[in-house]
Amino acid sequence: MEHSETFDVVVVGGGPAGATAAHELARQGHSVLLLDRAGRIKPCGGAIPPRLIKDFAIPDHLLVARARSARMVAPSQHAVDIPIDNGFVGMVDRADFDEWLRERAAASGAVRRIGSFDRLERDADGVSVVHYLARPKHHRGEGTPARVRARAIIGADGAKSQVARQAIAGAKDTEYVFAYHEIVRAPAVKPEGYDGTRCDVYYQGRLSPDFYGWVFPHGDTLSIGTGSADKGFSLRGAVGQLRQISGLGEAEVLRREGAPLPMKPLKKWDNGQDVVLAGDAAGVVAPASGEGIYYGMVGGQLAAQSVHEMLQTGDARCLKRARKRFMQKHGTVFAVLGIMQWFWYRSEKRRERFVKICEDRDVQQLTFESYMNKELVRKKPMAHVRIFFKDVAHLLGLAKV
Repeated sequence: MEHSETFDVVVVGGGPAGATAAHELARQGHSVLLLDRAGRIKPCGGAIPPRLIKDFAIPDHLLVARARSARMVAPSQHAVDIPIDNGFVGMVDRADFDEWLRERAAASGAVRRIGSFDRLERDADGVSVVHYLARPKHHRGEGTPARVRARAIIGADGAKSQVARQAIAGAKDTEYVFAYHEIVRAPAVKPEGYDGTRCDVYYQGRLSPDFYGWVFPHGDTLSIGTGSADKGFSLRGAVGQLRQISGLGEAEVLRREGAPLPMKPLKKWDNGQDVVLAGDAAGVVAPASGEGIYYGMVGGQLAAQSVHEMLQTGDARCLKRARKRFMQKHGTVFAVLGIMQWFWYRSEKRRERFVKICEDRDVQQLTFESYMNKELVRKKPMAHVRIFFKDVAHLLGLAKV
């Protein structure tokens, strides 16, 4: 058996999920290797709710903007402005945010290495071996083959995770939305109607046949993007249209990014031995909204918890708890959002009605309270009843658009 370093845990992927998992395990005293491909940033609006800021102790300096309202735009250009009462949604630049999370993991004791995951094997004693291509910082070649042993592995290497595809049955069957955005510099002379504290969301078929387009403020920059599961739809063309619509057609483009986003959680997150998934690799991007940072970090935390329990007890069945605990907390929200996306994003008429519903103050308050706190709001039962009957009226076409 070739000599190799042995870690308690190897975390593959240094995004919010992987960095959070590495931080949690390192601060509990486990030896952790955080393996990350440098320079990879996924397309993301960068919105983080107050619950995330509080639960994960995110410092103020990482917030490049504070969104205090949202604008929903229908196919007819009818817009509904929704204030965020008594609070804000934090906006982050993923390049800086993700790196800060990785640095925090390292400060807790995790070993950081830059490299690309290659494959999993097992040594003669049954311990997993992670093969990867090591790359020194700023190195652009193929990398040097390297290997480490791991008592446990967390696959947080994004949608189409290679860890998942090699270790988890059924992982290849996931469906995806493909997202694309452009980070542009905020112009010195702002276009008419520009508001650096407002997130604009466009529900228009020309910008996405099954998702939405967004313009999110990042202080000195903006994220302008869209997504679709239709492989024939031109995401780049749609973003170009969205830039023109929002008066930002001439804004300087700083970078362009695209990536697949999973449409629903995988049915299985572990291999029953020593591998568990987190973040996009586990499929925890919320349907309809596309929100992934909060759910990715919660998934990373739960993966770390399950691995810690496995290492403490030697019982690999502990790994199943990551998915079970996540779905107990958030499964209902994912199911409701999935139904919403399937129904409301299917036609221009339905998108128009969806935006119309968003004019309702009951809808606005309950939606934002649930989003901000990451819990279904149950303290206003009559508001839920009113929303139900209003929803039915819109579904049946009885309400005026």
